[in-house]
Formats: sequence, structure tokens, C-alpha cells
Amino acid sequence: MDYTAPPFEVTFKALLFDMDGTIIDSTAAVVKHWHTIGKEIGVDPEVILQTSHGRRSIDMLKILSPEKANWEYVRNMEGLLPKLHGGDAVEIPGARSLLDSLIAARARWTIVTSGSEPLVNGWLSVLKLPQPSNLVTAESVANGKPDPACYSLGRERLGLPPSDSDQILVLEDSPAGIRSGKAAGCKVLGLVTSHSAEQVRAAEPDWIVRDLQSVSLVRVDEKAGTVTLRFADALTPVAVNGSEST
Repeated sequence: MDYTAPPFEVTFKALLFDMDGTIIDSTAAVVKHWHTIGKEIGVDPEVILQTSHGRRSIDMLKILSPEKANWEYVRNMEGLLPKLHGGDAVEIPGARSLLDSLIAARARWTIVTSGSEPLVNGWLSVLKLPQPSNLVTAESVANGKPDPACYSLGRERLGLPPSDSDQILVLEDSPAGIRSGKAAGCKVLGLVTSHSAEQVRAAEPDWIVRDLQSVSLVRVDEKAGTVTLRFADALTPVAVNGSEST
């Protein structure tokens, strides 16, 4: 795959970030976690890991172990993950600098994740990453990704109407999350951090980059309430549905 598309700029009213695979990489921790849970519920951990990324634990448990599919169990088990395996998670390259620039610019952004609130807050605390005020977690919606409800709720919590959906950027790594963002009417940037480029492309995001090192804040228009981002080293060929510059 060729990550050499000429740099281009696109303007948005808000950014909605997935968590795992987009802001942090907790793959090693999640593998250990699901091996423990798999043994507990009597399911081969490898079977769980094949389909769990980007999906809520409660949705996995509804299929694999219905008696465990309740929020008390999920919040408890996910809350333990950062405590037991905190050293196994790292930042996605470019994530911290992008978040810091958005905060400094007072841009609209939040996290929309399939993880529970104890899991997300645990990771943000362990890695000392910024905590958004409008967090959307697994408990926030009835149906998880690829259902669009979570990203629609993220837009709503940032104070934007449905008519602005196509001016919102979703940043995602999993096919389920990419499809969720697209179904919510948003533009989607796919990251090749947890899946192959072919798998990311098959989910049909608007743009594809390797990680967040390719994304930078260019300018802020406070009057219009927008931020303009620069995408560099995108996957080519790539459909660009916003404005371009080289």
C-alpha cells in the first residue's frame, strides 16, 4: 500500500474519536483480558478476539455467555483491565499532539467508544490523556457499532444538529466503527492501526491514513465554528470528498 497522496485540507465543525486503535493501542492488554474472560466463561479466547475489536463487550457476551451480559459484570471486568494491564497500552502515534492542538484551539471534539466508562476513564488516567466532557461510552446507547446511534449521540452532545452530520469527522480504525460513522452521515477517516489496509478500505471510509501522525490542525475559524485539518501521507488512490490542496 502506498501512503503518498499529496497533502490536502478539509474543514469540519467537530471531531469524534474512537478510543482503542485510534487514540491508544491496548491490543496486548485486551488479548490478556479476553484470555482471562474466555477461560471464565468457557469460550476459546481466540474465537472472541477474531470478532471483538470495535464491538461492545456486552454485545459479545450476549452471544457467547448471555448470563454475563449485564452492565454490572461488564463495567467491573473492563474497569480492571487498565489496573491489571496498564503497562501494556501505548498511545497511537500523533494522537496526543492532535488532541492537545484541538484543546488549545477550543475545537469541538469528544470520544465515542465501544468501551465502558470505567475502561475509558481508566485508560485516560493511566496514559494521562485529556478527558473530554461529552464522552460517549458503551453504556450510552442501546445498540453498539456498527449501529450509528453512538456517533449520532456524539454529534448531539457537541450541540450540532443532524444537518451538520456531513461536517463532522469520525476517526476510526475498525470496520465496525467506520461503518457506524458512515451510517451516522459523518465523514470518516480510517486508520490502519488494528486492521489491514484492505479491511479498512472495504468499510469505505472517506480517507485512509496509517495513524494520526498524518493529521494536523491548520487553522481555526471561531466565527464559523470550524477547524481545518491537513491530511498528509494518505493512502493512494483515495477518494477525497472535501476541499484539497497540495
